[in-house]
Amino acid sequence: MSILNNFSLEGKIALVTGASYGIGFSIASSYAKAGATVVFNDIKQELVDKGIAAYKEAGITAHGYVCDVTNEEQVNAMVAQIEKEVGVIDILVNNAGIIKRIPMVEMSAADFRQVIDVDLNAPFIVSKAVIPSMIKKGHGKIINICSMMSELGRETVSAYAAAKGGLKMLTKNICSEYGEFNIQCNGIGPGYIATPQTAPLREVQADGSKHPFDQFILAKTPANRWGEAEDLAGPAVFLASDASNFVNGHILYVDGGILAYIGKQPK
Repeated sequence: MSILNNFSLEGKIALVTGASYGIGFSIASSYAKAGATVVFNDIKQELVDKGIAAYKEAGITAHGYVCDVTNEEQVNAMVAQIEKEVGVIDILVNNAGIIKRIPMVEMSAADFRQVIDVDLNAPFIVSKAVIPSMIKKGHGKIINICSMMSELGRETVSAYAAAKGGLKMLTKNICSEYGEFNIQCNGIGPGYIATPQTAPLREVQADGSKHPFDQFILAKTPANRWGEAEDLAGPAVFLASDASNFVNGHILYVDGGILAYIGKQPK
């Protein structure tokens, strides 16, 4: 038997939250290519419709649901509907997230709470909803989309870093509580990925020069480039597949080497 069979997702059902576009879309598409049935949600019908059309254009049949993942009642109803219409969820990717780039002393408590709600509370709510059926089925994979900010701090992202640091520890705790039921919970920590969220940081300036933050990231990244959403596909398939059955409670950083690098030595 080929080792590649261990990476197959044939017959699996994967729910990827917030996967109408960007990182979530790339991960869900990679799962479909590996054989899984793809289910996704977004907060508005318009986004779900656009997502379904994008998957169709890529040759993928996806099941889309409107759901606010910060609302436990809506999440429970969505999971029940998925189990009825598609089947029990084998793979959950907690991908939905937001970021607000505001200096901490200028940030309102409401803005801080909103980021925590989407980036930390929602993964708790959705994981809580799918784990009981995973226990009954005897296996399950939960993948939390963490961040380098699970490890590092930076100006203007206090809420995001707090949420992603908390998500790292939630990942470890789900592993600790439910590993005995053959549930693996791991995280992916993307580096700086070229997505609509990061587009303002990559805009070319009026004089034709690179955005200062773009220059900063390229200097800090040994790979000397921004990541692409597709760079996360392989790690996501690995963590969702039988190839990772003894990998639990870890964060896999896909960052072009940033966390390993302290910068060039001055000449």
